[in-house]
Amino acid sequence: AQFVVGALEPAKVRSIVMLEETHTMEVVVDEDNLAIAIGRAGQNVRLASELTGWQINIMTEAAAAQKRDEEVAKIRADFMDSLDIDEAAADVLIGEGFSSVEEIAYVPEKELYAIEAFDRETVDELRQRARNKLLADAITREENLRKADEPLLSLEGMDNDLASQLVGHGVKTLDDLGELATDDLVEMTGIDEERASSLIMKAGEGSATANGGDRAPDESGFVPKEMVFRRE
Repeated sequence: AQFVVGALEPAKVRSIVMLEETHTMEVVVDEDNLAIAIGRAGQNVRLASELTGWQINIMTEAAAAQKRDEEVAKIRADFMDSLDIDEAAADVLIGEGFSSVEEIAYVPEKELYAIEAFDRETVDELRQRARNKLLADAITREENLRKADEPLLSLEGMDNDLASQLVGHGVKTLDDLGELATDDLVEMTGIDEERASSLIMKAGEGSATANGGDRAPDESGFVPKEMVFRRE
């Protein structure tokens, strides 16, 4: 983190949040320092990224607050849907530091029993609902993966969780994926725009190859029209 602070000088860094899962740092600066932190043509951000090996996202405090609000809203909705609880109960869990159904299902019981707003019976019921939800999701995931074409599952950048999501939306083949718009894929799965665009492009390339995009002339010497005009 110190490399990032140095690379962005003279901008003053308010805070840095490190997201291990995506190998990303969210760097918060004052709005007056935003342009300084980014640097001319983004040179400061590139330097910080090169020094750390992490993707660097520069944002203002207002943007960071909005992002946190959106994340909390998403967690709240997930708790309400997955555990069949109301907003007040979901907010209690969030206020106690819980952010996923997995945590409710598998953290040590004493951490849940320590929540003053819930009695032991409520905690036990929430824990059971969380485990039932995860089991149902795992079964659905395996069923979806069996429906997906192998080329889709083996596509570079694809993982089983994402593939399961796609099948759940009717996307089972490379052709299906390649026909999606980037915005549709982002909305469908929640992945970032860069990854969505890359997957769609690779799906199109893989589909073209699988459908004979590299066919050679037949014995008569005929070359398919699309091969004659194909761009190199």
